[in-house]
Amino acid sequence: MTRPPAAPTSADPLSELPLSGAERLRSARARHPRLGTALVADARVTAAYRGERFKFRSKRDAAWQCLRLMVVSDAFLAQACYRCKARLQSLGVPGLPRLAHRAAMVLGQVTIGDPVVIAPGLYLLHGQVVIDGFTEIGPGARIAPFVTIGLKAGSFDGPRIGANVSIGTGAKVLGAVRVGNGANVGANAVVVSDIPARATAVGVPARVHRPSTSG
Repeated sequence: MTRPPAAPTSADPLSELPLSGAERLRSARARHPRLGTALVADARVTAAYRGERFKFRSKRDAAWQCLRLMVVSDAFLAQACYRCKARLQSLGVPGLPRLAHRAAMVLGQVTIGDPVVIAPGLYLLHGQVVIDGFTEIGPGARIAPFVTIGLKAGSFDGPRIGANVSIGTGAKVLGAVRVGNGANVGANAVVVSDIPARATAVGVPARVHRPSTSG
């Protein structure tokens, strides 16, 4: 008679992953930016795109502006919950990251997975955003609502998105693709291949339009 597999004895969910996967997740958590640095950078970028004052006079002013944006923008509040989750995970705090993750989902319909690493300076125009997998997003990214950045079936490797990338409403960026600095992804585009720096991708599947090199 075949015995059923033994139940895991460790309370650490990482122990149930293959070693390589667990190590990658720990590495991703270790690279999350510090909470204050990330929130202030996010607030500056958000305020600038909203046409508001984005040059903060002091640390107290920066903290006040972060709180103000949490009140007036559901997306920024959800983004702040994600930043709290990421920092708590990097510090090894149990339990609380799950609460912060749920809060981001409820408050702004923003779902950002544990392996995702986002540099300071993110701007979410609104909520309804899903980002998952071993995904990296550079500084100055602008992400519109109803965007999915994530995986293809059979792989946990997500996109590598450079600095100052703009992703339009309803777009999908899927799989281990690379999106170069300053690239633009059009609304409802489905990106399944690399996009060079400063290029624009539109359509389903997305076609790349390279920047003009004339004059």
